Amino acid sequence: MALQCGIVGLPNVGKSTLFNCLSNAKAQSANFPFCTIEPNVGVITVPDNRLIKLEELVKPERVLPATVEIVDIAGLVKGASKGEGLGNKFLSNIRETDAIIHVLRCFDDDNITHVDGSINPVRDKEVIDLELQIKDLETVEARLAKNAKAATASKDPELKRLVEVLTLYKEALEQGKSARTVELTEAQEKVANELWLLTNKPVMYVCNVDENSVVDGNAHVEAVKAAVADEDAEVLVIAAQTEADIAELDTFEERQEFLEDLGLKESGVAKLIRSAYNLLDLETYFTAGVKEVRAWTYNKGATAPQAAGVIHTDFEKGFIRAEVIKYSDYVELKSELACKEAGKMNIEGKEYIVQDGDIMHFRFNV
Repeated sequence: MALQCGIVGLPNVGKSTLFNCLSNAKAQSANFPFCTIEPNVGVITVPDNRLIKLEELVKPERVLPATVEIVDIAGLVKGASKGEGLGNKFLSNIRETDAIIHVLRCFDDDNITHVDGSINPVRDKEVIDLELQIKDLETVEARLAKNAKAATASKDPELKRLVEVLTLYKEALEQGKSARTVELTEAQEKVANELWLLTNKPVMYVCNVDENSVVDGNAHVEAVKAAVADEDAEVLVIAAQTEADIAELDTFEERQEFLEDLGLKESGVAKLIRSAYNLLDLETYFTAGVKEVRAWTYNKGATAPQAAGVIHTDFEKGFIRAEVIKYSDYVELKSELACKEAGKMNIEGKEYIVQDGDIMHFRFNV
């Protein structure tokens, strides 16, 4: 199953408008809470100029970019952890995602109602954080009640480690901190990943601003940046409605002209997609031939056989070697043959860690 980023936030912060910009799937967008009830899933193309360059050099029959899945999840309100609003549905949907894109309303508009009656993105962030933390605390306390006594009497190191991790999480959550803020050892991390805590998912904050604030931000954006300064989380500034207007333009040239008028080199949507890809800890390698130039997605740190398995499981099972050309060398020398003749094609074995941008050809035998 593909990794997914879930778009979350309070009602009427611009989640569905942003999702519509990201995807061809059109979620309903209206000025009332819970407009999005069932999660909408969009398969989004990842912008990558390297793919464009490879297409120019190879002139293949077709080009296939990398993709990432984005899920638009129903808006959350206070009390969601106790089932208020669509709370149980929201929490279930977010649990199934691998990372969180948290949209915060950072614009003033009297025509768009805020569920709390005023614009305060830091407060909005804290509302969702608290609901997720409460639900995680329930999960942690239930697991502790089940395992604490057994761990004391047991000699099983895994069980003891589980209780250690649960105890650390309980202490943090009781202090109003998210699970992702807890520092763990490598061994503890393995245990933690199996708990599927909501607040342990990587997060990125998207400040949804008006058109006039898209370049320099505003006071709301600065308040958000200050509030998340210790979270090691990326903060993106996007004008979702402006992005929607840009998307309606017919030609690439018109869209670029619009962006330049705003003082932007590229759309906020393009930045967001790449950031979502990185948030999921994903990277890209390429295959390049006359039939097809293609971007393949793999988990950062994957070995050559694991990356080969992305194409087909037989490639991983019968892996012999990988022929690897660095993207920069390919662009400089302009063909696979030229790279090979210049000694720029490396033969790599099973231990090779794939690097973002590698151009690869796999040899295998099944």
